[in-house]
Amino acid sequence: MRTVRDYSLISVAVAGVMGLWATMLPAHAQTAADAALNMANMLDGAGGGVSSNDLLSALQNAADAGQPMAMWQLGTMYENGEGVTKDPVKAFGYFAQIANQHADAAPKGVEADIVARSFVKVGDYYRNGLPDAGIPADAERSHALLLHAATYFGDADAQYRVGLLYSEKGELGVNPLQSARWFSLAARKGHCPAQAKLGHLIFHGLDGIEAQPVEGLMWLTIAQERCANTADASWIGELLQTASSLSSPEEQAEAKTLAQGIAPQFAAF
Repeated sequence: MRTVRDYSLISVAVAGVMGLWATMLPAHAQTAADAALNMANMLDGAGGGVSSNDLLSALQNAADAGQPMAMWQLGTMYENGEGVTKDPVKAFGYFAQIANQHADAAPKGVEADIVARSFVKVGDYYRNGLPDAGIPADAERSHALLLHAATYFGDADAQYRVGLLYSEKGELGVNPLQSARWFSLAARKGHCPAQAKLGHLIFHGLDGIEAQPVEGLMWLTIAQERCANTADASWIGELLQTASSLSSPEEQAEAKTLAQGIAPQFAAF
C-alpha cells in the first residue's frame, strides 16, 4: 500500500522536473513541448517502481496547479491514447485550458510554443467539430485561433498553415501573395514544408511578381535537405524534381551554392 509519503515523493519529483526542464538543453535545441516529453520520460523512471497511475495523478496535480507543460503532456496523452484511454474530449479540454489561461503569455516566453501549439490544436478541433464535447465545426473560429498563434506568438507551423489557408478555396480565399508572405515567415524560421511551398511559388512566379528560378530552387533545395526522412520528403522531392527539369544547369548550380551558404543558419531550429 502506498503511503502519504510515497505520493509526496512523487509530487516532489514532478515539481523538481518542472522547475529544471528549461535548462535541459541549450536554447533553440529544444522547445517547451519537447521538454514536456522529456519530463514524462524522466518521470517514467523516477523512483523505480512508480506506477503509471501515480505518474498520471502527479501530472494531473501539476495541471490543476496551472502548469502548462503538464496540461500539454496530458492533452497529447489523451489525444493519442498514450498510457491512457484515448479521449479527444479530455485532450481538447487540456489544450483549451492552456489557450484560455495563457492567451496573452509573453510571445518569446519559455512556454510560448506550448501555448501557440495549443491554439493550433484547439483550432483543429473547431475546424472538424467535436460532437462529444458539444462543439460544432466552426471554420471562422478555427481560423481566428490559428491566426492568433501565427501573429501574436509567431509560431512557424501556424504561419505555414495560414499560408495553406490562403492557397485553398473555401478557406481564407485564394491569395498567392498572402500565401507567399506567410510561407516566407515560417520558412525563415526553418520550417521545411514552408520552405518548399515558398520555393515552388517563387520558382513559378505569382501575381505581379516575376518568376525567380534560382531563389525558388534554393528554397526547394534547402527544404529537401531539412525534410529528408520525414513524411514530407516525397512531395518536396517531387516539387524539386519538377523545378529542376524546367531550369538550366547554371541556375541549378547557382541555387545549390546559395543553399549551401544559407542552410547552416537553420541548423539550430
